[in-house]
Amino acid sequence: MADDRKGYKIREDNLGEIQIADEVVAIIAGLATTEVEGVSSMAGNITNELVSRLGAKNLSKGVRISMEDNKVSVDAAINIAYGYGIPEVSEKVQEKVKSAIENMTGLTVEHVNVRIAEVDMKAGKKK
Repeated sequence: MADDRKGYKIREDNLGEIQIADEVVAIIAGLATTEVEGVSSMAGNITNELVSRLGAKNLSKGVRISMEDNKVSVDAAINIAYGYGIPEVSEKVQEKVKSAIENMTGLTVEHVNVRIAEVDMKAGKKK
């Protein structure tokens, strides 16, 4: 597999190796993050309505993935909807991202760091 993109090897045996591109892990994290109520979008990202038209690759914006000692660390920058509790939403993002990456890839997630980049006044909590 001659590929210059960074990836994570999850298995190698007599049939060959299985490697996941870091962009795939970032997309998984981005998708999981935007599924959390109170997250309006990824920071530096388009709105969720446009994602279906432009493709999931845009969901990797606002997500940085690194790996050390076979453990993944995720840095996610999000825009939070006005009226939601930052600690609660951030904790749900951490849980959802960790679960999604571990279940889909088999990789171990060590850290999920969440940075609130903006409060989205237009996507406020419905009363």
